[in-house]
Amino acid sequence: MSTTQPVPQRVCLAISGASGSLYAVHTLRMLVAAGVEVDLIVSPSAVRVLHEETEYRYRGKPADLLAEGQDASLVTLHRHQDIGARPASGTSGPPVVMVVPCSLTTLAGIASGSASNLTERAAQVALKEGRKLVLVPRETPLSRLHLDRMSALAWAGAVILPASPGFYHRPTSIEDLVDHVCAKILQVCGIPQDRVAAWDGGRVDPE
Repeated sequence: MSTTQPVPQRVCLAISGASGSLYAVHTLRMLVAAGVEVDLIVSPSAVRVLHEETEYRYRGKPADLLAEGQDASLVTLHRHQDIGARPASGTSGPPVVMVVPCSLTTLAGIASGSASNLTERAAQVALKEGRKLVLVPRETPLSRLHLDRMSALAWAGAVILPASPGFYHRPTSIEDLVDHVCAKILQVCGIPQDRVAAWDGGRVDPE
């Protein structure tokens, strides 16, 4: 009997107000490129950080964050405070919820069981229903309090995937570093992507 998990056809991508907005933009683009439907949540703080860190001018339309020619119809935007939206449902919510980047405030809220906004509610639903929850914190350094919260969430079933790019693929740009993390996010969710090649065992230089 095959144990291969089906590729998720729909995910919830929540963007919180942590630094690292490019991770969210590139993750969204990779998901759409893979033909995955996205329930998108953008917090007010995330909008501010997007404008401060990037050239993207998000005006409340998913197309503001997509690459030219990408299908915006795959993305459904939900209001951050709409705790009755589809991602909040235990019966119709998506099989995967990811928070990219995940602020430590959002992480602490999820760890405490809070559901004061749609991001937190979607995360709580993922945990209680045994669905995939991927949290991508970028903050550093981390206090014992932060580590304890992450540990509690990992015990509860969440995947803690720090935004820590690798260098073995020999990046030559910031985009290469960002894409490396985003490819990891899709990988743990079983979603294929073609922007970052899988590790092939490395190179051995002749003596």
